[in-house]
Amino acid sequence: MNYFVIANPDKCIGCRTCMIACVVAHNGEDLFYKNHSDINFNPKLEVIKTETISAPIQCRHCEDAPCAKACPNDAIERLDNSILVNQSKCIGCKTCMIACPFGAIDISPLDEIHEDKLLFKEYMVANKCDLCREVEDGPACVKVCPTKAFKIVKEDDIDLSIKNKRRLAASK
Repeated sequence: MNYFVIANPDKCIGCRTCMIACVVAHNGEDLFYKNHSDINFNPKLEVIKTETISAPIQCRHCEDAPCAKACPNDAIERLDNSILVNQSKCIGCKTCMIACPFGAIDISPLDEIHEDKLLFKEYMVANKCDLCREVEDGPACVKVCPTKAFKIVKEDDIDLSIKNKRRLAASK
């Protein structure tokens, strides 16, 4: 089973610290020494705010990932316990964005920007949570949230939740 990160909207204050931590995690420590125009500020989650609620929207790494099924180039694949975008295969067609039931995928410039010598354009690719795969101690959003709104959900958590719900339903 895939694991994923979920946020409790009752705890989220909409500070967007998670988005900044995501950018730092994917750009490295040298981010703070770069010129601001050279920073690739494309967090892999988005905090949505309304008058009454705020909540981060991020990939749930679905078991039967609709985004992966919809991708015409097989650029979205299962690796270990997560669903990842292979940016070298992605053609930026946006089909995965339409297929995602959570709205957790957007399109952004390729992390390593390559300019087409003739057209002078950036390549756009799918951008989604990768569970901070390159970070040693897991998702940065979970570590930095000041209200501890984030939780990593694993198979054991789901099994326990199901058992508790059944027990509660049987006692009524």
